[in-house]
Amino acid sequence: MADLMKIVEQELASKRANITDFKAGDTVNVHVRIKEGAKERIQQFQGLVLYRRGKGTNGESFSVRKVSNGVGVERVFPLLSPSIEKIELIKVGKVRRAKLYFMKGRQGKSARIKEKLTSNQEASA
Repeated sequence: MADLMKIVEQELASKRANITDFKAGDTVNVHVRIKEGAKERIQQFQGLVLYRRGKGTNGESFSVRKVSNGVGVERVFPLLSPSIEKIELIKVGKVRRAKLYFMKGRQGKSARIKEKLTSNQEASA
């Protein structure tokens, strides 16, 4: 039994190594496999990461929020889910909190998050 657990944990650890590092406040594009009957396709869900729960564990999950046609849509993804094809980091946000629940009540200009400048962007500016 212990050997089986070690094998599963090693597989999950190798999966975790392939995931790009992101945190709350970042804008990500999550590619999700969707099954419709016999067909399978990949759907993109791009939005702001509100939180990451259980960081470093096998049960880690994260929440992504986007506004679609004036309606806020929030989705929680298990990080090591087989339905997630890949996670692309679009923008790195500059935030001072680990969980951004206050963003749910915001809209328009107050819902923006400053972008953190990387060393490459600072050199070119």
